[in-house]
Amino acid sequence: MIKLNRRKALALMGGTVAASGLATPALAQNAKIKVGALRFTSHSGNFVAFERGYFAEAGLDVEFEFFQAAQPMAVAIASGDIDYAVTAISGGLISLADKGAIKVIGGALQEEAGIDGQKYLISDASYQAGIKTLKDLDGKKYAVTQAGSSFHYMGAKMAAAEGIDLSFTPLQKVGAIIGAMKSGQVDAWSIVPHIAKPLAKAGAWHMVANVSDYIPDYQVTTVFTSAKNASEERAQTESFLAGFSKGVDDYAAAMIDGTADQDEMVDLIHKYVYTDREREKAAPSIINGTMRLSTNAALNVGSVQDQLSWFQSEGLVGSDITLDTLVDGSYVETTGA
Repeated sequence: MIKLNRRKALALMGGTVAASGLATPALAQNAKIKVGALRFTSHSGNFVAFERGYFAEAGLDVEFEFFQAAQPMAVAIASGDIDYAVTAISGGLISLADKGAIKVIGGALQEEAGIDGQKYLISDASYQAGIKTLKDLDGKKYAVTQAGSSFHYMGAKMAAAEGIDLSFTPLQKVGAIIGAMKSGQVDAWSIVPHIAKPLAKAGAWHMVANVSDYIPDYQVTTVFTSAKNASEERAQTESFLAGFSKGVDDYAAAMIDGTADQDEMVDLIHKYVYTDREREKAAPSIINGTMRLSTNAALNVGSVQDQLSWFQSEGLVGSDITLDTLVDGSYVETTGA
């Protein structure tokens, strides 16, 4: 186990472009923690837990630190600048786990049959040129943020299923990918529904398939912390997961199950997501971004293993890394083993 500063954590990442349900936590004693977040609907479990006092009930004094991308959050966890966060599994994340810096402790966003999820897209320019299906993308450019990202994984899994070859084009940021799709510089991409749907409606691209069609039960994002917190701060970590899970339950009741007031939930989420828009304009995007968040932070380790195996097959992480290196499965229910 090691603690890294930001510079060392970034250097480590540079090599790569249970019990049933939650345990009843021993309450933390007004512990001050920092939680990393992106201003996405998929991070709503944390926002709801904070706004409705679930973290406070669990003995936690939470401060959010907001990021523009997932990789800096992983670096901040490894360096000890933040305590808990939610992010997709990437080559960089696995490398930090391999160095003893971080651990995945639960599940968050996941693909679930019957619930709208991420979409595979074809740019309008390519579509008009006759590329109508994913099969037609053989030899074409597929946008990713970087090698070893979740976008890379989604594109590769689809390509393998379709028996095609893709040219993966790293563009670093989501905004740059959107621009490249609009201008026809790349042919295809995959992204969450709140980004996919409005721009498809505007004619920027065409939604041609669901990610869940190719990667069933995909554990898209996970809850993670430092290896030190996972091993030495058990009461605090259990308390965090308990508060987070109550937030997820409220989110699901309002946004998926229809058993709680959706408008009230949209108002709450809007404090953190699409804050630069009026509520009326933000609401459709918040609603479009609704996907399943794992109940009780349950973790699909079968999906995590599949992701790890793919990263290894591509030579993006070490071949000797095991699931136990990446995951501490003692905190939540694990599925898919």
